[in-house]
Amino acid sequence: MKSIGLISDTHGFVNEDYTQHLKDCDEIWHAGDIGPMDTMHQLEALGKPIRAVYGNIDDDKVRAEYPLNLFFDCEGVSIFMTHIGGYPPKIYKRVRKLIEENKPNLYICGHSHILKIMPDHEHDLIHMNPGACGHHGFHKFRTMILFDCDEGKLKNVRVVELGKRGQIKK
Repeated sequence: MKSIGLISDTHGFVNEDYTQHLKDCDEIWHAGDIGPMDTMHQLEALGKPIRAVYGNIDDDKVRAEYPLNLFFDCEGVSIFMTHIGGYPPKIYKRVRKLIEENKPNLYICGHSHILKIMPDHEHDLIHMNPGACGHHGFHKFRTMILFDCDEGKLKNVRVVELGKRGQIKK
């Protein structure tokens, strides 16, 4: 079993209000719009393996380090992660093709800053968007998702609300 901390749309913001939740995770997954590369260095300091994709705001340094699309397996769960992809049933054509070709169990994207956890019955998968951890954007609340991958299943899925955008806990 692996415990996962799923974040997105940090836009360069790293703070104890969400990193405290990542400390107990086995892996950190970032669904894009990272911000400056220093953001990832700060997350790497937590000492956890990190899987990430780049987003539309990310510069050449981030894009050189992280891919547009990431396919991998975690404890028997096949995952597809990209930053911009839409959500069921309105999945973008590029992403729909990749899902149909690769048949993941879990499809993750960011970009919208809107937290979603929902089934996609057409593709027999679960879709997750963790919302946004950062303060840049139109979202009202900052969010992330914690869950476990175990024996081919997602378990203990929970949403963490981090407070209102623009308000930093001290």
